[in-house]
Amino acid sequence: MATFRESDRLVNFTDAVVAIALTLLVLPLVDAVGEHAEEAGSAREFLARNGRQISGFLLSFVVIARLWVVHHHLFQHVRAYDRRLMWWNLVWVLTIVWLPFPTEMTAAYPTDDRFTAGVYIGTILAASACQTLMASIIRATPGIARPDHPLSRYDVLSSATATGLLALALLLSSTVPGVTYLALLLLFLSPLVMRSVFRESEPAEDA
Repeated sequence: MATFRESDRLVNFTDAVVAIALTLLVLPLVDAVGEHAEEAGSAREFLARNGRQISGFLLSFVVIARLWVVHHHLFQHVRAYDRRLMWWNLVWVLTIVWLPFPTEMTAAYPTDDRFTAGVYIGTILAASACQTLMASIIRATPGIARPDHPLSRYDVLSSATATGLLALALLLSSTVPGVTYLALLLLFLSPLVMRSVFRESEPAEDA
């Protein structure tokens, strides 16, 4: 049975955790600035020495922001929640909290380290899979979605497509030498896959 109450508490909790995770991403850079300044190094030297760490921060910020945007879109359709939706949301939150750790790994280990790339992409895959499961629950469970704003089948399939592409990216990054993080470029194929499979010009028509 769905718990018919305002979903604001669940959403506000999730938003707060995402904000904390985004903040944690930049803390290693803040610490590194202090250590570099104590060594009397210049700001230009710091940027040159920590280019990978800065790149990792920016990439992970974009990844978490994108995951949050999708999560925000999903919960715009929610008026209530049941136990399954709550727990899968918590698992999704876990992946977001965990992401700063593999982000730090990407800066500490070579870019061609397939294991590190696998951990990083695998974390994003886990988050995407949770979103797909939550989308399926929202659409399939009576009483959860807003009657005036139901989640469309297209939205569920779009999430599933992104998850499938991430699974392929994980496979390629873990098995093909030299690919590693470049496998994430597969996500740009998501709109093309959706258009070629479903040939829908207006996703909103599939409600």
